[in-house]
Amino acid sequence: MASMRDIKRRKSSIQSTQQITKAMKLVSTVKLQRAKANAERSKAYFNCMYETVTSMLAKTANLNHPYLQAGESQKKAVILITSNRGLAGGYNSNVIKLITQGDFEKENVVVYAIGKKGKDTLQRHGYEVIEEDSEIVEEPVYTDAVKISNKVLKAFADGEIGEIYLAYTAFKNTVSHEPTLLKLLPVEAKQEDASEEKKESQALMNFEPEDEEALDLIIPKYIASLIYGGLVEAVASENGARMQAMDSATSNADEMISDLSLLYNRARQGSITQELTEIIAGAEAIS
Repeated sequence: MASMRDIKRRKSSIQSTQQITKAMKLVSTVKLQRAKANAERSKAYFNCMYETVTSMLAKTANLNHPYLQAGESQKKAVILITSNRGLAGGYNSNVIKLITQGDFEKENVVVYAIGKKGKDTLQRHGYEVIEEDSEIVEEPVYTDAVKISNKVLKAFADGEIGEIYLAYTAFKNTVSHEPTLLKLLPVEAKQEDASEEKKESQALMNFEPEDEEALDLIIPKYIASLIYGGLVEAVASENGARMQAMDSATSNADEMISDLSLLYNRARQGSITQELTEIIAGAEAIS
């Protein structure tokens, strides 16, 4: 059995750690409220933009536009959104697995990392990280998404990459976060339900101005909107995951402190019993 001093020292250490986890839980809870509100406000626009553009392309006659066709390059760009800090449970590892355990070939992947955890992990696994924007994930704004969109679209237009993906964690609710891999380019038309009333979805889409000019305006805004939506949801998911992780850590610390208190009391009782036995034995020896 460990000595009373060792037990007391370990108990004190756990209590100090518990104070930290409690503080981190409170901070994450406060941040989550704001991030959750931002995610809920943007989610409708995020989903509507995706549904509108994919549905619009499904109603369009065959178009020969670069944004609708895979490039000649075999390289695939992945915009990976993770956090800059750990202590968030499986938040970072789950979204990174979309790449490391997905259908991507390592030599054909280039990563645009948003968040230090994703960058560091993929570099250790041998992936090529060509861009890092870690500061963006702290307080994302739409202009940040536009900058990233412009970078990947330029690489796509220059033939450096043939496909673009977005890997992020979708925010469902406070306790549910889903790692998501979304293909951004080439844009894939949504398959319409043939049973829709009066087959309205089969009506062809007419563009004004010309289709190529219209898509040159629409698709960049579409990409930027999806990236921004992913950033906002990822921030909310990160704070939700960290709040849960710190809550579990605090509960585990309570259990450990309770067990150590019981162990300390047993050790103390054993020490007292031993001292009494020695006193009684000494008294009998004298008499």
